[in-house]
Amino acid sequence: MTRDEVKQLKVVVLGGGWSDERDISMMSAHACHDALLEAGFTTVDLLDVASDGFVGALVAGTYDVAFVAMHGRWGEDGCIQGLLEVLHMPYTFSGVLASALGTEKDVAKTVYRAAGVPCPRGIDVPAGMTLTDEQVDKLIADLGFPMFVKPAGNGSSFGVTEVNERKELADALTTAGSEGGRVLIEECIKGTEITVPVIGNDDAHALPIVEIVTGAEFYDLKVKYEPSSMHHVIPARLEPGVYTKAQALAVRAHQALGCRGASRTDFIVTDKGEPIALETNTIPGMTPTSLLPDSARHGGIEFPGLCTRFIEYALEEHAEYLR
Repeated sequence: MTRDEVKQLKVVVLGGGWSDERDISMMSAHACHDALLEAGFTTVDLLDVASDGFVGALVAGTYDVAFVAMHGRWGEDGCIQGLLEVLHMPYTFSGVLASALGTEKDVAKTVYRAAGVPCPRGIDVPAGMTLTDEQVDKLIADLGFPMFVKPAGNGSSFGVTEVNERKELADALTTAGSEGGRVLIEECIKGTEITVPVIGNDDAHALPIVEIVTGAEFYDLKVKYEPSSMHHVIPARLEPGVYTKAQALAVRAHQALGCRGASRTDFIVTDKGEPIALETNTIPGMTPTSLLPDSARHGGIEFPGLCTRFIEYALEEHAEYLR
């Protein structure tokens, strides 16, 4: 199918949902909707997954392909992907298993280690669990201060706390576990914050690395949605060998998790030049200030063209599935 033929297909952009990342998702959805129209697609609808009658509208629309612009629970964790699989509808980004693996940070770290991707030490515990004094002593001995406490299955820095002393730990666990699920407690790696976008399916390759420069304790919600020029340095200021290694590790993480279309793996590069993987986003943000579109732009891919590629990757993967 030529690119001109692809642009004649009927596309639905899926956004919104019920997670605490709903508003960000709607920003991504509107941006992608507008970009696809700018790219020359003739029919592009936008549906809020949380709206009444969503499933009926999705089926009745007889869409050729879905562009998933959802973040967080029910959108990035394999749920919406499962629905689209049942409907036999091609869709952008990762499938059910890769989405679920990428969302659960501690499970993703197990996959990283098996693939030789370095990651922080840590443990995960059930939400609402009260640690004994002995357990806290062991945590402090193993991980030291500061340590990070975060939801094991969330994104966009919701519920993340940097813990600098013992008395802060209980409140951090409550915050991270406020929506249920599991809580990840891990060591704090100090160094240069970078993120490495990867695009493609079997031929996945890394885009320019983004160095994240902030005055905050970590890359929190406020910083993430400020103008990108305030915090993104592209290409990242790394030694050539470190730069190449980080890109290779991001591609390895993408492939180990089974991602397709796109992913974005966040790293801390230590003072010794070692990239340590923190997490992989299987549906990177697509707002005007988001990291992957900013990286792609520096790599010569404007946003309308990038969104077009994601549609093409989805169709390519679906064709492989049907063989």
